[in-house]
Amino acid sequence: MVNRVYTQVIRKGEVSCCWICTTCKDNEYVQDEFTCKACELGWWPNEDLAGCQPLPLKYLDWADVESIVAVVFSCVGILITSFVTFVFIQYRDTPVVKSSSRELCYIILAGIFLGYICPFTLIARPTVTSCYLQRLLVGLSSAMCYSALVTKTNRIARILAGSKKKICTRKPHFMSAWAQVIIAFMLISVQLTLEITLIILETPEPIKSYPSIREVYLICNTSNLGMVAPLGYNGLLILSCTYYAFKTRNVPANFNEAKYIAFTMYTTCIIWLAFVPIYFGSNYKIITTSFSVSLSVTVALGCMFTPKMYIIIAKPERNVRSAFTTSDVVRMHVGDGKSAAQCGSNSFLNMFRRKKAVSRNAK
Repeated sequence: MVNRVYTQVIRKGEVSCCWICTTCKDNEYVQDEFTCKACELGWWPNEDLAGCQPLPLKYLDWADVESIVAVVFSCVGILITSFVTFVFIQYRDTPVVKSSSRELCYIILAGIFLGYICPFTLIARPTVTSCYLQRLLVGLSSAMCYSALVTKTNRIARILAGSKKKICTRKPHFMSAWAQVIIAFMLISVQLTLEITLIILETPEPIKSYPSIREVYLICNTSNLGMVAPLGYNGLLILSCTYYAFKTRNVPANFNEAKYIAFTMYTTCIIWLAFVPIYFGSNYKIITTSFSVSLSVTVALGCMFTPKMYIIIAKPERNVRSAFTTSDVVRMHVGDGKSAAQCGSNSFLNMFRRKKAVSRNAK
């Protein structure tokens, strides 16, 4: 194998019979005995330095250590998520499931499942299909989780805000299960619309990247805008959910789910704050994104569903209605419309009676 090659260069100011040998650069081949010519990007001189040959394409391989760890982690997460979903469906009519807004829990579980699917699309060899899935799933999975959590924490905050009022008022709007689902899907649709718009503006496809003249990587053509915009919206959802979770941290015992949500959001904020500088400051963008998404959904799965699964499986005697019954002060703000109307009429009747008693005493 030839490591160095030389060309003849006539020394300036001397006769043409004299020359010196000049070394060609690493990425150059010998065009003729007087000329070294550089290979184009993605090409490298062959062994005899007579021409250029294409460099092998590099991309994250399934056999890499980091890929194996990410895939195993995701597979375990998928199995656990499937088991939790199965248990929740089996016990869907029990108090512990019904009291935790089971419809929103199903949306969260679907988002967690998609989050564990993301590493497979990120690690796979870049193709048009895998690039489309990357652009859709990374943002959509997080949006499904955090949209449902924002809806849930907002509902708890409104319930507690109403319970602090001295006079019983009407039931807050949009408190039913289906209203909560519609609100969550509206928040998710914003993310989906954003991603579809970016896909139309920048069609996903595999491209070649050249971090150095001797390396060629096959990657998806995701620009900084294509990554920042969906993550920015998810960041807005995370901050909103963190705000409501902090606001409702000191809640009655029967609303202690807010404390688990708060811990989930605090941990998620730490993960994504670490993700941003690592993603934009290193060349390990795929692995960084893969582990960030997997860790985020794992935190949501562990903090939100472990307490419920513990009660369902290990402590069935606590899975009774009395353990999840709210106080009268809180119940009057989440009850049905008749109860709220009756509550309102009783309040005005009591006010009238108090005024009548005061007038009698004055006489």
